[in-house]
Amino acid sequence: MTGTLLASQPAPRTATEPAEAFRAAMSALAAPVTIVTCYDDRGMPRGLTASAVTSLSLTPPLFLVCIDRGSRTHDALIGSDAFAVHLLAPGDEYLVRRFMRPAEQRFDDVALAADAHPAPVLRDVTLTLRCVRHDILEGGDHTILVGRVTGVDGESAHGGGLVWHRRGFAHARRP
Repeated sequence: MTGTLLASQPAPRTATEPAEAFRAAMSALAAPVTIVTCYDDRGMPRGLTASAVTSLSLTPPLFLVCIDRGSRTHDALIGSDAFAVHLLAPGDEYLVRRFMRPAEQRFDDVALAADAHPAPVLRDVTLTLRCVRHDILEGGDHTILVGRVTGVDGESAHGGGLVWHRRGFAHARRP
């Protein structure tokens, strides 16, 4: 019976169903919560939260961040020669909420480290990777920003551990 849908056959999928199923599946994958910062071409601090991040190489030390092309901070990060990745810890949820504000308000009342790094470094974050742009790659609706790590601030034993899991915060920290 060509062209007839039998009751035992599943209904055809719409174009959005695979994307929705993928999004739901990815919510089951715990991901680190970070804040990525840079200065834009006018010298203004810019930043966003990112969970699609990972180490890429030890020699040289490379770290990648996937940035949604629809983000208002995308072009500033892609255009910057340097950026900082702040690995957030349990208790840093307030910073994530702050960086969910409109782009122009994200740095209001946020203390920055006073140093010469060419990207803004959040003073109250325990662990920060200082990076210079190494490469930019295309990845679907995201841009993959690869940075060469030029420095690590803080103690790895005390930083990190704030993760996003099942559409909410979770803590991955050993006692």
